Amino acid sequence: MLWLALLATPVAAGANAPVLILDDMGRSLGVGAATAAWLVTAFAWAMTVGMPLMATLLRRRGARAALRVGAGLVLGGTVVLVASPWLPLTLVGRAAQAAGAAGLIAVAMSLAGDARRMGVISAGFGMLGASGPLLGERITEAVSWRAALAVSMVALLAVPAVGRHIAKALPTEGSPAVASPAEGRFDTRGAVLLATLATGLILLPTYPLPAIGVAVCAAVLLALHIRRRPDGFVPSAVLRTPVFRTAALLALTLSTSYFVLLFSVPRLIARRADWSTGAVATGQLVALLTGSALALGFAAISARLGRVRVRAVLLTVGTLAATTAAWAHSAPALLAAAGAAVFCATGANATQSMDAASAVPPTQRPTAIGLFTLGYQLGGALGPALATLLVLG
Repeated sequence: MLWLALLATPVAAGANAPVLILDDMGRSLGVGAATAAWLVTAFAWAMTVGMPLMATLLRRRGARAALRVGAGLVLGGTVVLVASPWLPLTLVGRAAQAAGAAGLIAVAMSLAGDARRMGVISAGFGMLGASGPLLGERITEAVSWRAALAVSMVALLAVPAVGRHIAKALPTEGSPAVASPAEGRFDTRGAVLLATLATGLILLPTYPLPAIGVAVCAAVLLALHIRRRPDGFVPSAVLRTPVFRTAALLALTLSTSYFVLLFSVPRLIARRADWSTGAVATGQLVALLTGSALALGFAAISARLGRVRVRAVLLTVGTLAATTAAWAHSAPALLAAAGAAVFCATGANATQSMDAASAVPPTQRPTAIGLFTLGYQLGGALGPALATLLVLG
């Protein structure tokens, strides 16, 4: 369980490292903070698109192949990011990092197996995500912002141990350790249409008119394609499952709210309460760690609460967090909103991912987890873009 957490969670620190260093990144690259935020959007976009792709690789070729591809992309992307002097090439390296991390996360989530282990992984996401802003600021001061964005490399320490576990795993039906025995030709068209849909949705806050056109066209074409090929890249059996749909929508909503607040709260506190950057970073760290720890406990008792109560708690707390952030002017209230938001997003990831996976046949579970996580990561892409539009721009 701890090796799986180490494999999946460092990406959260790397993803959130830019929160307090966007100005430093922009100055280094010769652009403004809003333009530098494209490094955040590119990372989230590649995570969003990469999750279903890596889940398909896992299902078709087994967890060992997904582990190797993911580790290779994280390593290669980090090398490009550290060495690149230009923003476009840096964006490529950042996207490769994220796609590789998606593969590592897909492997970890597929091997987790139950809500308790998923709770540990999700809480690890929250805790390392909480430390990401302060860690990014400290590493930037000591070394550089490029080193701060390279912390995802820590996940590679777990690759040998997880690889040995996969090698020893007994092959059973639906096991992520082995490839699916009856896979047809890869559904390239379905993958491209899903990636196009995700891209259109991610760009909605920045380029509303062209983005909505792309998203609508991609959605229509994807729906028609799924009717023609119901067992393709996006299986109709998964989409028709009510439990999966509700779980994915809840994760998307709460994830978007969390990432909006993650990037907005530091600026809101600086404007409304006049705190220093260091004080904001420390306060946000405490708030997010507290919310993540509470989410771990919540995931542990979620089975006793039942699905309806779990969702009611997440929605209620999430609504209170967003309302508080919109109207509060005191720093403690804004930090409490950030803590509540991470509790909801982390709790949703832990509990709803297991609901989504358990609602489909065993052979479709890697795909269900990949599509569910696409929804969660889509929130991770929309959130920073919305924060840029509302607060940073």
